[in-house]
Amino acid sequence: MPYDNIKMEKKDFICTITIDHPPVNAWNMATMLDFEKAVNDVENDKDVRVVIITGAGDKCFSAGFDVSDAGNSHITSPKGCEVWTKLDRFSKPVIAAINGFAMGGGLELALSCHFRIMVDAPKAMVGLTELNLGIIPGWGGTQRLMNVVGKAKALDMILFSKRLSAQEALEIGLINRISSPEHLMDDALALAQKLAKRPPIAVACVLRAMSAGAYEGIDKGLEMEREGAAIVAQSKDRIEGFNAFLEKREPVFSGE
Repeated sequence: MPYDNIKMEKKDFICTITIDHPPVNAWNMATMLDFEKAVNDVENDKDVRVVIITGAGDKCFSAGFDVSDAGNSHITSPKGCEVWTKLDRFSKPVIAAINGFAMGGGLELALSCHFRIMVDAPKAMVGLTELNLGIIPGWGGTQRLMNVVGKAKALDMILFSKRLSAQEALEIGLINRISSPEHLMDDALALAQKLAKRPPIAVACVLRAMSAGAYEGIDKGLEMEREGAAIVAQSKDRIEGFNAFLEKREPVFSGE
């Protein structure tokens, strides 16, 4: 399916989705709807096991909401909440390759991903700076930033509209690792390749259980864990995993 503001590349069980809305990959209605279609596409594609999300160019992951398209905010903003939550609860691992600055909705998108790798560059900064405009993070930022870095650090970042460098973001656990500009996508791809080798059914069960616990409480999370354990017990991947262990070789999981 062709997209106007999104690029997609699928290879070896990995799909890379690139936000391509110059100059700063901001979210207008058209870009948001394209992105939603892309996310739905990979969710239903059995040949995709891992997703990488990045921004076009070498300066910007995403600057957040496109204020020039404010007339469509009644569509874009609720859709941002919906799609970011869908990613947060995705049954396939999602990696944010933060290739430049990520502000507002851009950082909220990265926070919805399971892993975050950020480029170490002078102008690469992350922040939820909405209060500078008299508004608040509205696409999940107040909750997800707090869950990732803790309430005190999240309040400090949001209430004072702080912008953090890659090193500062790493120090508080906002990102998983730092990468150089020339190696960012290689590092993201290397992580994706490792994840793609993991048993897809088991990965999905782990992500669903953890998501249920985060959104619906520990009892629901434990219930989903029990259901997941029963599902993987009947899978061909379980047989392959045990056989590979006994035969002292690397397993090759089929997702069945």
